[in-house]
Formats: sequence, structure tokens, C-alpha cells
Amino acid sequence: MITGIPGTRLRRAAVVAVTTGAVLAGGALATAPAQAATAPTIAAKGGFVMNDANGSALYTKAADTKLSTGSTTKIMTAKVVLSQPKLNLDRKVTIQMAYSDYIVSKNASSARLIVGDKVTVRQLLYGLMLPSGCDAAYALADAYGTGSTRAARVKSFIGQMNTTAKNLGMKNTHFDSFDGIGNGTNYSTPRDLTKLASNAMKNANFRAIVKTKSYTAKTTTKTGGTRTMAAWSNTNTLLGSYKGATGVKTGSGPAAKYCLVFAATRNGKTVIGTVLASSSADQRGKDATQLMNYGFARLG
Repeated sequence: MITGIPGTRLRRAAVVAVTTGAVLAGGALATAPAQAATAPTIAAKGGFVMNDANGSALYTKAADTKLSTGSTTKIMTAKVVLSQPKLNLDRKVTIQMAYSDYIVSKNASSARLIVGDKVTVRQLLYGLMLPSGCDAAYALADAYGTGSTRAARVKSFIGQMNTTAKNLGMKNTHFDSFDGIGNGTNYSTPRDLTKLASNAMKNANFRAIVKTKSYTAKTTTKTGGTRTMAAWSNTNTLLGSYKGATGVKTGSGPAAKYCLVFAATRNGKTVIGTVLASSSADQRGKDATQLMNYGFARLG
């Protein structure tokens, strides 16, 4: 048993308290938030968050489980287009009836492109990423695939998507469509999609597009006039509602349920991640919010 004068014990306790406070104030225990943070419970079947600076995982839930991706696929569509050699964002693409027929047959999300209009590649990328236009995705695949027929060009473009995935080390990913309306073998994982988004966000044009909340395109009609399209609103509701949110893409579908690839920057630190197969559009936002909050807490 240790004995001592009560006053001495009190003075020792005070010294310990002051010393501890000084250490905390000095930042020596910078990892304390990581120890204090409690991992969230999310509704999504899969989730992943990483420190964008070094790729270190901050949260994982079924991070390498293959799941349907819905329109988060369009991140790769945009990536492939923006990686084209000598890309001209002002190149004009004529909207074909095939693109319109496609979205009607698939009951797909649309940028409401008008057949015969000439739309720039830049505008198509906004139409792809903000309202998640499958017609814009089709137009881009047709424009940047190779081949003598539309089917051949689309097949070529999807081939570029898969080659890019392989080059990025996305080992559990395969695309069979340009927009996420898959044909049975369109899948990825939370970790792979996060890796893709992190790479895509290195492109200034991509970053500018995915952080935009609303965009209005002025297209050229087939008669040479000018058409002002109805404004495209970004389906990513975290923009403007979550402090520091910078992108990147929503997705949904019968198999995919509700997905969201997200990114945010605070105090010079960026977290980026993915939730797949959440239970509703509202819940995917809540899941992403929890994961970003947790990620920032881990980073301190």
C-alpha cells in the first residue's frame, strides 16, 4: 500500500492534470480523434472511405464485394472521354434518334436532349453527370468509340472503360454498358469505385463538372438557331448541404438500389468514398454523411 500526505497527493494530481493538458494543447496526441470516433452503422450493403491524400482506408464494409453500380458507372464514362488524346470539349455532337429511343425503351434518366441538336462534348459531360442523362452517355460512347456502326462504336467504348479499369487496378470491376443499365455483368465494389473517383478528380474539368449544382446549356438546333435547354440539376444533394462537399455521382436501379460516390474537403484534408445498395435516395445521403463525418474524425 502506498501512503503519503493528502496534500502531496493533491499536488501530484494537479501536476499530472496540467502536464496532460499541455500535451493535448500542443497537439502531441493528434491521433486522439481517431481513438474516440465510433464507426457508424450504415444501411448500404457496401461502403468505403479513404484518405484521398494517401489512399489509406478509414472505413470498410463489404468494400471488395461486387455489387451493381447503377449510374455511378458514368464516372468511368466521363473518365474515358476526358482521357481522350487531343480532346476538344467544344466539338459538337449531333443528337440522334437512337439516343432518344434508347432512354424511352429503358425508361432511363435523361438530359432531355433534342434530336438534331448539335451539343458540345462539354455540355454532354454536364448532361451525363448532373441529371445523369443516359442519352448523353449514349452520345459520348457513340462519339468516342471506334467502328463503322453505332453498335461497334459502343462496344469499343465499353472496351475502353474496362481497359481503364484494369489500368487503375480495379480488380473487382467489369462494365457492360456506358451508363450503368447493365446486361448482367456490370459491377464494381466500394473500394474500386472510390479508387476510380479519386483518379477522376485529378482532372480539373471533371472536378468542375461534379461540383456544379445547376447548369444550363445553349445548343445549336438543326436549322442553325440556338436553343436554351432547361437547367440541369445535380442529383447529388450533398452539394450545398454538406460542408466541403465536392462531388461526385449518384446511382440507382432495381439491382443497384441507391448508390453514391462522394467526396469532401475540410481544412485541407479530403475524404472520398462510396456507398452501394443503400435503402433509399435519402438514406444514401445519410450513409455518406456518416462516413464523411467519421473519415474526418479519423483524420483529426
